[in-house]
Amino acid sequence: MTETPKSPQLPPINPPEGAVQLAPNQWFEYPVVAHPHHTDYSGGAWHGAYIAWMEEARVECLRQAGINFATLVSLGCDLPVVELAIRYHQAIRMGERAVVRTRMVGVAGVRINWDYQIQAAETNEVFVTARVTLVAVDREKGKIMRQLPADVKDALARITEE
Repeated sequence: MTETPKSPQLPPINPPEGAVQLAPNQWFEYPVVAHPHHTDYSGGAWHGAYIAWMEEARVECLRQAGINFATLVSLGCDLPVVELAIRYHQAIRMGERAVVRTRMVGVAGVRINWDYQIQAAETNEVFVTARVTLVAVDREKGKIMRQLPADVKDALARITEE
């Protein structure tokens, strides 16, 4: 009798020690500072820096929900951005502190939607608002998955459960 090979699985999904559990629709907050390498010749944050900060915030939010992105990728699942809508309200100036606020706003099949607000840390002035859509891709086949891996789906459900 031959055994059926098991597909790779994420390790048990437990939030890391000290992780803050998000209530449904609660924003996850990720602090950033506009350092010189984030800015252009005018001293304002370069437009691509905001996108990088959004990615950092999303990956950290997932990590705190128990999804280590590196582990996910090593198991053959990637979550690339397939849609990005961003509105720049005003520039973050070099040296300013800001908070990237993100929340997952829905999962439809293998599409995962995230909203963002980047605000001044002290005044809550809005610098950027955005929406990003990710899809689950099988890294080996290079194709969009038909469904999210069960353990990923379960972890994402914890972010949006009521």
